[in-house]
Amino acid sequence: MAGGGFATSSGTGGTEFEAKITPIVIISCIMAATGGLMFGYDVGVSGGVTSMDGFLKKFFPVVYRRTNDGGINSNYCRYDNQGLQLFTSSLYLAGLTATFFASYTTRRLGRRLTMLIAGIFFLIGVVFNAAAQDLAMLIIGRILLGCGVGFANQAVPLFLSEIAPTRIRGGLNILFQLNITIGILFANLVNYGTAKIKGGWGWRLSLGLAGIPACLLTLGALLVVDTPNSLIERGHLDEGKAVLRKIRGTDNIEPEYLELVEASRVAKQVKHPFRNLLLRRNRPQLVIAVALQIFQQFTGINAIMFYAPVLFNTLGFGNDASLYSAVITGAVNVLSTLVSIYSVDKLGRRVLLLEAGIQMFLSQVIIAVVLGIKVTDHSENLSKGYAIFVVIMVCTFVSAFAWSWGPLGWLIPSETFPLETRSAGQSITVCVNLLFTFVIAQAFLSMLCHFKYGIFLFFSGWVFIMSLFVLFLVPETKNVPIEEMTERVWKQHWLWKKFMDNSLDQERGSGEENVRKNGPVTGFDPNSQL
Repeated sequence: MAGGGFATSSGTGGTEFEAKITPIVIISCIMAATGGLMFGYDVGVSGGVTSMDGFLKKFFPVVYRRTNDGGINSNYCRYDNQGLQLFTSSLYLAGLTATFFASYTTRRLGRRLTMLIAGIFFLIGVVFNAAAQDLAMLIIGRILLGCGVGFANQAVPLFLSEIAPTRIRGGLNILFQLNITIGILFANLVNYGTAKIKGGWGWRLSLGLAGIPACLLTLGALLVVDTPNSLIERGHLDEGKAVLRKIRGTDNIEPEYLELVEASRVAKQVKHPFRNLLLRRNRPQLVIAVALQIFQQFTGINAIMFYAPVLFNTLGFGNDASLYSAVITGAVNVLSTLVSIYSVDKLGRRVLLLEAGIQMFLSQVIIAVVLGIKVTDHSENLSKGYAIFVVIMVCTFVSAFAWSWGPLGWLIPSETFPLETRSAGQSITVCVNLLFTFVIAQAFLSMLCHFKYGIFLFFSGWVFIMSLFVLFLVPETKNVPIEEMTERVWKQHWLWKKFMDNSLDQERGSGEENVRKNGPVTGFDPNSQL
């Protein structure tokens, strides 16, 4: 049985929900998670493409001359170019803008249609990129891909959290992150192959093959069912009940159905979900969601994933060696995310975040020390032994991130917001993530030029800060039904319980006050409540 319950005002957990792990749940989640595959491919492909001579010669001749003709002031500065960084970062700026529209479509049209819109944006963006004749066409393609990212990152984590039985919600939600890592690995393997194509057109193939995950996402969105939460929220009660029965694999779905209807009824009384996010009782979820997204980017992971080939080239690896090293880190990323799927609902969220904080901090400090001693401004190469050691330390860092901050940065916000603010909360989560992803992508190569090996000390300092944040302020949400988070998580936390004062219900007004005082109504006609 899933450890869910028909929420009562006492928050003790109530009746357990009956739920089997049905094939339709697994298939729907796998299809939906292909949005992560597309996102991951776009993250991974840009670093390899921007290190290819044919690409640089066509779009960034200044960088091409700098990397091939010598004449650079510093070994760390050979790729420092704002236009080159804009190629990578424009995707995330577009995603940031698109997520506000995606919040509306997720709420009004449903999770499934929002994923379909994302797939269409991806397909058009791929065509522009693969056929690009000038920098403007290239950037337009990246902006369209960014719109797809905004819509996919809004809808997919919500879809996964809502369709999964409580006891495996964490594992299924992490399918999104797993697909991101597979997409990055796939992109690195493609880049490794296309870099060897004679004639300098391999970059077109790398960018064009993004059409494969784009097609998978579009097909998946056409085939999956929408979530019962979304259907009920939009007034399709009978359809929502039928889908709930289908995905749970049992006829005994009345308790869960009634709780979803009640949550939807309360949510409908909130006319301004974004404004409601700022209410005192919603601040803990908002603070944690925003902080997790900022911290996730300041681990330094995207700097490594965007620019792994460029980074290894900068450190003196040969062209083939740098792409090969990026493939290794991509493979470690995938395998370590599998660890998270297995352990997140057993060990819990906090244990993974805290252990990974220690591992990431130590590996980055060690990398900084090695580079500080062995890589001077004009040194050509690390010795083979030190080069292997740096790759091992990068893999140690990547593995820790992949079973912690990567997946949990998305999982925790998606499962902690109540239904009334869930779509708006997810929109803010995605927006903050993409904003800081853009900042890091746009700044990393310049930071590398100015900070040199100190870039790793900069990120390790942030890892230390975020680990303290988790230790004191992030509660455990393992095996807690989504609609019972307030009673069983926030009201039990030493700090956040102060924000749950019942006297503040009057901020919300409406009938929700009675719901919290008397508990939800059981045995009512759902149609009369909406």
